[in-house]
Amino acid sequence: MILVASTIMVGVNEMIDRALAEDVGDGDVTTLATVDAAARGVATITQKAPGVISGLEVAEAVFARLDPGAALERLGPVGEWREGGPVLRVTGSARALLTAERTALNFLGRLSGVATATARVVRSLPEDAARILDTRKTTPGLRLLEKQAVADGGGVNHRIGLFDFILIKENHSELAGGVGAAVRRARAARPDLPLAVEVRDAAEIAEALEAGAPRLLLDNMTPDEVRAAVAQVGGRAELEVSGGIDEKTVLVYATISGVDYVSIGALTHSAPVLDLSLILETVQ
Repeated sequence: MILVASTIMVGVNEMIDRALAEDVGDGDVTTLATVDAAARGVATITQKAPGVISGLEVAEAVFARLDPGAALERLGPVGEWREGGPVLRVTGSARALLTAERTALNFLGRLSGVATATARVVRSLPEDAARILDTRKTTPGLRLLEKQAVADGGGVNHRIGLFDFILIKENHSELAGGVGAAVRRARAARPDLPLAVEVRDAAEIAEALEAGAPRLLLDNMTPDEVRAAVAQVGGRAELEVSGGIDEKTVLVYATISGVDYVSIGALTHSAPVLDLSLILETVQ
């Protein structure tokens, strides 16, 4: 599933309010003490390292929150790999630009970092490789934004939360009475939702297939174990591989014929921030 801007921006204003309240509190004392209220400025955000920009709409919203009359000009594309260069120009109240700077850069750097981490993985793979999925290992409160960043980097969004996709893990199966029983119960309860089930060995694979599971999750398996699972499944279900996979090991798993998806939690929980800077010039 690919998220759309209208869905993502729902609730973003509240996120921005919380972020600004955390940073600004009851006032930016330095800026208020040193910058005239009538001063105008032009702020230019520049990408200083190779990567993919994501989250421009949030950064723009931060500046607009503090100066509704600010003029916004995008200077670089979202969702494309680039070596660097100007990203965004904002013209408005100098006080507002200075106060918004860190919050805007925090959002933009974090989301661009996720997009860049995803793009590095996707770019390292051949076109016929498995698709790269994200997970729920996201920053609390930023899930929709981080999942959009994964999509901007060329990845594919997995379930958004616990409400839109049935993913039966080991503990669910144990409590339900086994893999097959868990699948049958879930399909009977919510036939409208997509479903995947975690399997650990050949016996659980057979149970899941017999119960009609459309996708099997092969978690923490070696490449040889994955190949054996592919042979056993024989195309009767989609296959997703997960568990500690990173940039160093993804090529091995994603190029195993018969694997449809590789999920990587590190895309969101360990992505480094993309290096960005903001330079402010005064306007006479």
